[in-house]
Amino acid sequence: MSNLPWETIKEYDEITFKVHEGVARIAFNRPEVRNAFTPKTVDELWEALITCHESQDIGVVLITGEGPSPKDGGWAFCSGG
Repeated sequence: MSNLPWETIKEYDEITFKVHEGVARIAFNRPEVRNAFTPKTVDELWEALITCHESQDIGVVLITGEGPSPKDGGWAFCSGG
């Protein structure tokens, strides 16, 4: 899916938010800490999800994480700890 012509909907600090043909792609963008959440991550995610909910053009939301981690090459997203 990364080769698709994704259109950035809004720039965020800790997530990316893009759309292609009715599919929204929200990705946690903190690979240096294996995409661990912060309160700011949650706020940005919430705002992006509200945008998806209110849009007539988005029917699917894909939630993923950017990576791999520059520390060890691992792929992950965490909710804490």
